[in-house]
Amino acid sequence: MSNVDEELERVCNKMENIMDDESIPRNIREGAEECSEMLLESDDELDVRIASSIFKLEDLADDPNIPLHGRTLIWNVISELESIKEKSS
Repeated sequence: MSNVDEELERVCNKMENIMDDESIPRNIREGAEECSEMLLESDDELDVRIASSIFKLEDLADDPNIPLHGRTLIWNVISELESIKEKSS
């Protein structure tokens, strides 16, 4: 497993924390699950997968119903994805 794959796996584990948190609205948890699947299972290039996930996560973070801790978790994931994207470029 490459370094990038390990980093993506770590990010997906953080998204699992979002998916498992019952205080976060269901649509946000489902969106995090979609992003996780997109990052790990997609046939697209890594840059495209990361950019698509970041775009989706930014939309989720803007949801007015998300609790503050959920928004912080999403921002942390976005930050890590941007870091991975820069390393892989």
